[in-house]
Amino acid sequence: QDKDMGVLTSFLVLVLAVLLAVPLYAPTHVFDPVVLKQIAEDAVAKGGNSTVVVERVMMSVKEKYPSWTVDDPGHAWFFNVAGGAMGSMTILHASLSEYVIIFGTALGTEGSTGRFLADDWFTILWGEQWAHTAGKLEREVYKPGDQHHLAFGDTKQYKMPDECWALEYARGN
Repeated sequence: QDKDMGVLTSFLVLVLAVLLAVPLYAPTHVFDPVVLKQIAEDAVAKGGNSTVVVERVMMSVKEKYPSWTVDDPGHAWFFNVAGGAMGSMTILHASLSEYVIIFGTALGTEGSTGRFLADDWFTILWGEQWAHTAGKLEREVYKPGDQHHLAFGDTKQYKMPDECWALEYARGN
């Protein structure tokens, strides 16, 4: 009977491990970077100052993904320092496998993207972002409507030389 209990325990542990691991390897993604880029491009094309463009993007994301976006986009802003770069951000969506935020600065900032187990799409809404990959001698330049994709596991140095705002979407674990 002890042998049967050991087999049953081992089986239950295996089932539990599979149930916990499967969502990590097969996450369901709600957001689409192509759709988010189109939302950003449309907002940029309509013009206005940075406040108007950012607010237009937040409302458009809410309209496209109403069940998945916070009730009052842009209501809560806070400072964030990551990779040495300081900016302010507001969260539009956050889950275990995705987040969508507005990130930027009115003053400029510089730092490291960090290295994450996620893909990250950074779509410029206002201003410019410069990026540099170690070993490349020329910078990448991203302007309003451009989408900077940081692939899973990659890292770069980046700079927002002046006021810059972006719609950021990250997907991964």
